[in-house]
Amino acid sequence: MSQQEKQWRPVCNVEDLINDSGVCVLINEDTEDEQQIALFCIGENKLFAVSNYDPFGKANVLYRGIVGSLGGRYVVASPLYKQHFDLESGQCTEDESVSIEAYDVRVNGNSVEMCW
Repeated sequence: MSQQEKQWRPVCNVEDLINDSGVCVLINEDTEDEQQIALFCIGENKLFAVSNYDPFGKANVLYRGIVGSLGGRYVVASPLYKQHFDLESGQCTEDESVSIEAYDVRVNGNSVEMCW
């Protein structure tokens, strides 16, 4: 999909977020592009959205991971094999050949929106 076709779309409400933890949202529901997204709220105003799929454990579990920081970067540790994924870029910190999709996310009024 080209950059011009991407658009902001609501995925949940602000009240659905859990500080310093993740929630799972479904995008492109009921289509062949359906996928799970791990949405994280760190502190009061830092939002991150990455694929929920752990490429090492081959399961949709990243929203259940532990959030923290490594080397000044916000990361989530997979609950399966504990690899860390940078929440801004999706890059795995232990294996540079592996990354997951990262998405732009914002708050618009009471709605949390993602761009894809």
